[in-house]
Amino acid sequence: MERNPTHVRTIAAIPVILFLFASAWCAENKTPGQADRIVIVKSDHRMTLYRQGKVLKTYKVALGQEPLGPKTRRGDHRTPEGLYTIDSRNPYSQYHLGLHISYPNAADRARAAKLGVNPGGDVMIHGLPPAYAYLGALHRQTDWTWGCIAVTDAEIEEIWSLVPVGTTVEIKP
Repeated sequence: MERNPTHVRTIAAIPVILFLFASAWCAENKTPGQADRIVIVKSDHRMTLYRQGKVLKTYKVALGQEPLGPKTRRGDHRTPEGLYTIDSRNPYSQYHLGLHISYPNAADRARAAKLGVNPGGDVMIHGLPPAYAYLGALHRQTDWTWGCIAVTDAEIEEIWSLVPVGTTVEIKP
């Protein structure tokens, strides 16, 4: 059986056409990608996730019970201020998923040493405790954490999928 040269060229072009179609479809329907920076503005109770300088998503948050001023010691119920990273992920957090923030940094440790106090630690971005998950967004009516940044369970699930270990976290007053 003789092959038609035009037919062979058409068949050979099919993978290229499929690749171009798939690339165009993916470009139009892609997910936003993972965040490379998180900025938390305590005075606005706002957390924004960024990728390459572009906003991925913004969330309203609840903070530590004493929201004014930086965290200086363990048990002060303040959310820290400064530059940190997400240094681990806790899928078994008592607050429905937890992204651990690298507090205390060197400056925090130095300040605590100067004051002769323990700087504390275990600061996370997390969801709600199971007994209060039903509150959803109502949890933001008051600052209730011991220094963490809290969002709803649905929000932490979304954030969990967008924020890898190593993401920069800047917490502003």
